[in-house]
Amino acid sequence: MSYLNAADMTGGYGKADILHGCTLSVEKGQIAVIVGPNGAGKSTAMKAVFGMLPLRSGSVTLDGQDITALSPQDRVKMGMGFVPQVNNVFPTMSVEENLEMGAFIRHDDYRATMAQVFDLFPILKDKRRQNAGELSGGQRQQVAVGRALMTQPKLLMLDEPTAGVSPIVMDELFDRIIEVARTGISILMVEQNARQALEIADKGYVLAQGENRYTDTGQALLADPEVRRTFLGG
Repeated sequence: MSYLNAADMTGGYGKADILHGCTLSVEKGQIAVIVGPNGAGKSTAMKAVFGMLPLRSGSVTLDGQDITALSPQDRVKMGMGFVPQVNNVFPTMSVEENLEMGAFIRHDDYRATMAQVFDLFPILKDKRRQNAGELSGGQRQQVAVGRALMTQPKLLMLDEPTAGVSPIVMDELFDRIIEVARTGISILMVEQNARQALEIADKGYVLAQGENRYTDTGQALLADPEVRRTFLGG
């Protein structure tokens, strides 16, 4: 069984279902990317996996344990880290304080983890006393990812981590995401820059109208002429 297995998820908001039998899985240390047009249900699928959206049917297992009924807080304790697209830092708190908030659920010495975050994102060490709200968009994203890593997640979920950043910053963030995966952490990511994201993906999911339209390796999806024509702009 995959490390994360979200099977046949159906659910939405109120009486309207957004997801219709959506299935996602991620292996240990793998990067899985969810792409698709606006309104495809990509972020909704992430929220369902994280427990922010009740499912009408389907299940979510993590490392073989059924977590479908768990709250987001309990899923974090189980090893999930989630970085939302917006409002993902405490702007009036320093970079270091933001990272410390990520360690709030821990009862051990987290300084070694903070050192690892600073190694991954050296600019954050330089700006650790600066308020997060004063940073550039790309630097705030680094703070948000770093705070999630402070929980020592086994699965890191990223909702459009490169939204609003420059192409250079996007490439840097993708490089850091690859580094995180190489440590054995599984990555599940929604990304608007579909072509670039699929280039680093072990597995890719193309969603449309809340359903799985295509599932394959990132390279296979990039090479599929129908995927390219319909979802990647040719």
